[in-house]
Formats: sequence, structure tokens, C-alpha cells
Amino acid sequence: MEQEFRYYQCGDYFIPDIQLSPYKHKMLGKYGRMRRAYLQEKNPMLLNDLILREQLFPHLWEIDETAHIRVEKMMTELLKRNPMPNKATHQMAWVQHMNSLKAQAEEIVLAELIYN
Repeated sequence: MEQEFRYYQCGDYFIPDIQLSPYKHKMLGKYGRMRRAYLQEKNPMLLNDLILREQLFPHLWEIDETAHIRVEKMMTELLKRNPMPNKATHQMAWVQHMNSLKAQAEEIVLAELIYN
């Protein structure tokens, strides 16, 4: 698959005029941004490959959506195993319990999806 590129001259150099195709604009969530930061720091080759193949944002959107779904499912499973205290009488214990379960679910999702 050979493509013809247009070049423009910058001093003594000819630089290819490469432009990415437009894509639909969709906001990245927490996990998508975490994945991008991880790729920038730990795997810049994969990041560059995804950018050049125009697959970075679809990849990040998929990771973000999958991570949100997995955290929600894990939270329901963890709540079945570890019932929460009564919210009306023990508010601080309820908040502590829910934060603990969310931290557990996020730790697993981060290890499996974001930092993999």
C-alpha cells in the first residue's frame, strides 16, 4: 500500500505533509486519561504506534468504558460478599466501607486494564 505524500520545504529539509483524519469528539474519562499517562511514561512506542494508526482515542475510549463497567460489577459483587452497615445509623462506617470496596475494585481494574 503505497501512498503519495505532499512535502513542504522547511529550510533545507522536505517534511511530509501528514494530517490525521477527523474523528468524533468524545471526552475521556478517568481511566482513559490514566491509560494515556501510563503509555506516555512506560510505553511510548505503543503510544506512537496508536497515534500513527489513528487508534489512540478508540483504544482509550474502550479502556475507559470497560474499566467503568468492571468497577461497577466488582462493587456489586463485593457488596454481596461484604454487606454494608446501616447508612442511617452509622454514616461514617458506611462511607468508610464503601470507599474501601471501591478502592479494592479500582486496584484490580488498574492492574488488569490500565497498567497492562
